[in-house]
Amino acid sequence: MRPFREYKVWQIAHELTLSVYEATKSFPADERFALTSQIRRAAYSVPFNIVEGSARGEKEFHQFLRIALASAAELDYGLLLAHDLGYLNHDQLSELTARIGVLKPMMVRFMQKLESPRQTAIQAANRQQRTANGPTAPEATL
Repeated sequence: MRPFREYKVWQIAHELTLSVYEATKSFPADERFALTSQIRRAAYSVPFNIVEGSARGEKEFHQFLRIALASAAELDYGLLLAHDLGYLNHDQLSELTARIGVLKPMMVRFMQKLESPRQTAIQAANRQQRTANGPTAPEATL
């Protein structure tokens, strides 16, 4: 696996996290341990999971990307809630959700890319197993 800093998906997630921290600075003090904290945790969970997954094998990387994707969805809702509560203006919400809208499909494509070689290997192993065992009953009658 490559170093996490080389993954474009991590770079975008990191920049999004920095932007979320900046946007949440102006949230009310009484939200510091509630919504502010929840939104920030969801934001940094995305790049953290990409980092951790990149240090593991492809199968585990895929799982960590799924967690990162779920965190991005959580962040998306947290930002909407913050907007509806009057903590984020429309432009802030639009800018941040646009970044999430770029990031989420990137993560899905990356997961598909990781899954593709594994699926191909599984299918090849299954074909090899069927060949080694000879034809099954339905195949024998054809």
